[in-house]
Amino acid sequence: MTVTAGIKMDEAHVVEALHEARERLISAGGKVLLDFAAVRSLDPKAVRAMAEFAEMAQHQGVKVVLRDVNVDVYKVLKLVKLAKQFSFVN
Repeated sequence: MTVTAGIKMDEAHVVEALHEARERLISAGGKVLLDFAAVRSLDPKAVRAMAEFAEMAQHQGVKVVLRDVNVDVYKVLKLVKLAKQFSFVN
């Protein structure tokens, strides 16, 4: 499977980065890698955007991989039952 989008996430711009990744999903399949190294927390708007992104990716058969997710972000994703929709790598 090829990586069709590699997006570096920024805590202040998670929603915007997900919109950019969403545009790439529309035009291509494969795998999307989102680098969360600079993200220490997710606000409710970012969580909502993550849920929408995961749903869109699933409908298009695209695997979403989150890289370098810290424990706090992972806990939020797990709490809102989104963690199982992503793969995680360090």
